[in-house]
Amino acid sequence: MAEIIAPEGKAPAPTMVCPTWAPAAKDAVGTALGKSRLWFTVAQGIVTEVYYPRPDIPQLKDLGFIVGDDAGFWVEVRRLGSYAVTWLDEVIPAVTITHRHERFTLTLKICADPERDVLLVDFVLLGEPALQLYMLAAPRIGEDAFNNCAWTGDWAGRQVLWAEQGPFGLAIAAVDRAGAQALQQRSVGCVGESDGWQDFQRSGGMRAHYAEAGPGEVALTAQLTRAGTLALGLSSSREAAATLALQSLAEGFGTAWTAYEAGWRQWLDGVHFPPTLSAKLSAESARLLRRSATVIKCHEDHTFPGAFVASLSVPWGESSSSRGGYHLVWARDLVETASALVALGCLVDARRILVYLIGTQQADGHWLQNQWLGGKPFWQGIQLDETAFPVLLAGALAERNALEDVRIRDMVRRALAFIVREGPVTCQDRWEEDTGVNTFTVAVAIAALVEGSPFLDGCEAECALMVADFWNANLEEWTWAADTTLARSLGVLGYYMRSAPADVLIHDGAKVEGLLVKNRAQDFEPEADEQLAIDCLQLARFGLRAVDAPEMTASVKAIDALLKTETPNGPVWHRYNGDGYGEHPDGAPFDGWGKGRGWPLLTGERGHLALLAGDDVQPYVAAMTRMTGPGGMLPEQVWDSEAIPERGLYPGRPSGSAMPLVWAHAEFIKLALSAAAGTPVDRPTRTWTRYQGKRPALDYALWRPRQRVRQLLVGRELRFLLPEAARVHWGTNGWKDPADVLTEDWGLGHVARLPTAGLAAGVSVEFTFYWPARGEWQGEDFHITVIAEPAP
Repeated sequence: MAEIIAPEGKAPAPTMVCPTWAPAAKDAVGTALGKSRLWFTVAQGIVTEVYYPRPDIPQLKDLGFIVGDDAGFWVEVRRLGSYAVTWLDEVIPAVTITHRHERFTLTLKICADPERDVLLVDFVLLGEPALQLYMLAAPRIGEDAFNNCAWTGDWAGRQVLWAEQGPFGLAIAAVDRAGAQALQQRSVGCVGESDGWQDFQRSGGMRAHYAEAGPGEVALTAQLTRAGTLALGLSSSREAAATLALQSLAEGFGTAWTAYEAGWRQWLDGVHFPPTLSAKLSAESARLLRRSATVIKCHEDHTFPGAFVASLSVPWGESSSSRGGYHLVWARDLVETASALVALGCLVDARRILVYLIGTQQADGHWLQNQWLGGKPFWQGIQLDETAFPVLLAGALAERNALEDVRIRDMVRRALAFIVREGPVTCQDRWEEDTGVNTFTVAVAIAALVEGSPFLDGCEAECALMVADFWNANLEEWTWAADTTLARSLGVLGYYMRSAPADVLIHDGAKVEGLLVKNRAQDFEPEADEQLAIDCLQLARFGLRAVDAPEMTASVKAIDALLKTETPNGPVWHRYNGDGYGEHPDGAPFDGWGKGRGWPLLTGERGHLALLAGDDVQPYVAAMTRMTGPGGMLPEQVWDSEAIPERGLYPGRPSGSAMPLVWAHAEFIKLALSAAAGTPVDRPTRTWTRYQGKRPALDYALWRPRQRVRQLLVGRELRFLLPEAARVHWGTNGWKDPADVLTEDWGLGHVARLPTAGLAAGVSVEFTFYWPARGEWQGEDFHITVIAEPAP
């Protein structure tokens, strides 16, 4: 086929594009601990997704390679499937990739320049002399692919490839081993029509040489020398990016690699791995522990210190055009990460997280469901545990005298005020789905009220503890399901429900209301008391219930029977029955619905329960270790059905979900360290001490407008917690002997206490409210019946 030469020509564009991302399952992630503001990932043996100037702004979809002989033979190395990825000393994210083919070996060494916003790739092609190396790059400048423009050009006498959109520019340059230019043939094109891959597909070689492409989804192509260094620079313009790339090339790959390594070694020197670990972990698990610390650190932003994204990946990215993916901040994931760092002795890193959280707390005290690194909201939900978790972090750092000059009282007070005002109901559970009373969420909220109380004054602290104790005492009334169809089928008396509808706080019968299961192709809304989740394990982990309490024992038996799947790599647990978040049964990517899969991090949560029960934790540690991908990182989910080789899905191995998941790596760190310590390393100390696994016995009942006590045990005081000052007008048995009680301001609410302890069983207590600030009565009467203490 004749060569197409169009030095000034513009590449043809397809009529329509639907740009997606690279596969979610990564083999490596990396960033320099220096001045650089660049992050990279590796998957399928190539660079996938480069982020700049923050890890929530992807600027490149992928950077791959083709090997060909210009005589009809060519192969895109990412499709070979025969490659090895190694990290420097197994834990430093300086990555070496080796591709092997019967006709060649291609070795790539990848790092970021610590001094500049430049990705460096050192390359060596060995094999038959006729073979040549070609580069393919797919920019996503400005976070999307619809308005990118690309050019071939020269800058400062050097040949470059350029792409640009808005305030961002990208430039690629390369040199050979002697420092001479290594970009030989060059072309730019539009994906799907005139890109380099299409050129090879049609002609078996590089024939097109377009000088300009876009606006649209563009691609860059170049023939390289067989050995050299490629530099990809990012900056505020294509010219500035080219200058950075050329500077890095001038300084040399070896210099950058050495400085990159030194930065990571300095940070790792401050990570504390207990000496007892060597006797408790296999070599593979010990390696994963060290690598998990690195993986977590790779996800921290450099512009907003303390902000860690959930993952440098987009779940099922090859079929997704999502702008957000997981390169966003969730307060829950952030504190789960911080608690792992605290356990590793990385208190400075954890304190930066707390400072970031203080800076992004909302005016009413809560945190956003998730957000861009700068604090702008992405999704709009509210999850009560995400308001509670930052308080736990503040308490953990205070306990270790690690707050330094960070002032936390205002943050804690506003957070606890929000929890008291909105709880125990959450608008969304931790899986970002249903409204209701969820055991995981309530456990974290109770712990926050207890851990945060020392930072409050007088009545505020008393109010926080009063609410925490009452919620803890009523967990079974609200969330325990007994003698259900599911319980009978599992051979248990009952279990803690996935979530109880919010009406459970108001009236009887709410537990049989429908609870929507999302991520399903069709509406699926079974009764709430027929749904089971693994979330209740947090009750034991935080010391609210003993691991051998009858309700916990029955729930764990049900969880293991219904939500556990055995895989060749060990057991894995599902989030809840009926979950639809995962691949389709045929292995097709999740596209809004599918079938829920097993989560390695839940294996970690189940392992913590085993630790509390005195069981061997090593099977859980080993299972998580074996569920890692080729690069030794933990995924969000693993495949747990029959193998589908054509889709790369094998039981116990990573699925197409996000990998790495920072939360999963944090959970592994805590499981490994908890095994060494003999107790959960993230347990909140005051909460554990206050409850010691026992349901508190209270001498009062607490009535609130959104939490209406319907019965009062003999000998108990009736208390009211109201949002504003009020006069409680009350009487007994048809408004006999009416009286008034004024509320007192307890900081987090207004409290009234009725002298009901002396009332006999069968007495009816009637009451209503007058609101002075509004100058009006409630307009509604309420009543509670006094009942005798049930027989043991």
